[in-house]
Amino acid sequence: MILGLLKEHGTETRVALLPETVKAFIDLKVEVLVEKGAGASAFAEDEEYQAIGAKLVSRPEVFDLAEVLLQIQPPAEGDVAKIKNSQVWISAFNPLWETGLVKTFLGQGLTTFSLDLIPRTTRAQAMDILSSMATVSGYMAVLEAAMKLPTFFPMFMTAAGTIRPANVLILGAGVAGLQAIATSRKLGAQVQVFDVRSAVKEEVMSLGGKFVEVEGATEDKAAGGYAVEQTEEFKKKQQQAINEHAAKANVVICTAQIPGKRAPLLLPTHAVESMKRGSVIIDLAASSGGNCELTKDNQTIVHQGVTVIGQSNYPAQKPLDASRMFGKNVLNFMKLIIGKQGELNLNFEDDIVKGTCITHKGEVYNERVKTIIEKN
Repeated sequence: MILGLLKEHGTETRVALLPETVKAFIDLKVEVLVEKGAGASAFAEDEEYQAIGAKLVSRPEVFDLAEVLLQIQPPAEGDVAKIKNSQVWISAFNPLWETGLVKTFLGQGLTTFSLDLIPRTTRAQAMDILSSMATVSGYMAVLEAAMKLPTFFPMFMTAAGTIRPANVLILGAGVAGLQAIATSRKLGAQVQVFDVRSAVKEEVMSLGGKFVEVEGATEDKAAGGYAVEQTEEFKKKQQQAINEHAAKANVVICTAQIPGKRAPLLLPTHAVESMKRGSVIIDLAASSGGNCELTKDNQTIVHQGVTVIGQSNYPAQKPLDASRMFGKNVLNFMKLIIGKQGELNLNFEDDIVKGTCITHKGEVYNERVKTIIEKN
């Protein structure tokens, strides 16, 4: 197999594979082509790739020679037209949301795999890019909040008196939320946490957070650990509880998302207006609409003294470790489609391979994506 590593476009600073991970592919008898400058923004120089046996080529050469094309972001404008039917494109396409891109893949008969569809099963944990990148986001969200807040996070006993610890409210206890709890507690804050899934209560408490329960949540074992839509009655009770806790909080970190749907609105404008001046809201669900009504993706606004930060790509601010984690996830996934002699082996009998595939030979393979495409 010939694997082509493409340079990211736009403001993305990560790279899908660092030299150390490229070396692992070469050990699996895979030939690796690296677009010149692909790792520069992640502090990986061309010479490092070359030193471990990768071939440095131009972008057109990657498209011309590679059997498998790899990058983090979806194709840049014009890239889709360059892909051959015989090639495989692996990326994070957000296909439950970007249905137009899926239809384009179908129209061109392309074979595509979206790494953000990796099933959340025990066997797939080592391939889960969402969990890896959410770890980075949860950590970075707390650090940015601490820098923007006009007060300290920990309690200080000083000659000038006692400084009270910051009060942090976290909405959603997925991977990002759990990392935000751990980081907030390490910095000395008091932490309250909301989540509709009662199963996460023990994890929240083990990290030192207080789990705020709202009775009547709907849970679905078939959702694979993700949150699901709730009843209107529950939403009203939840909203009242969140409003009360937000009014007391110095920091609110929003992480709640539902795959393929707009992020649930948990922090309406009137709740923000009840918060203390100088408070900070970090909304990690900004790219899918945000948990806060005032959120604007990739923008920072100040509303009545409250700073609202919409940030959907914190991993790009930690490009080296984020790339390292992403690359290891890619390697673990691609081992499922690499044969003993380094050849490409698309084994659709494997549930992870099939579940991660978006399109192949004019068909949609992932069932969730297929349902959304058929509805549209």
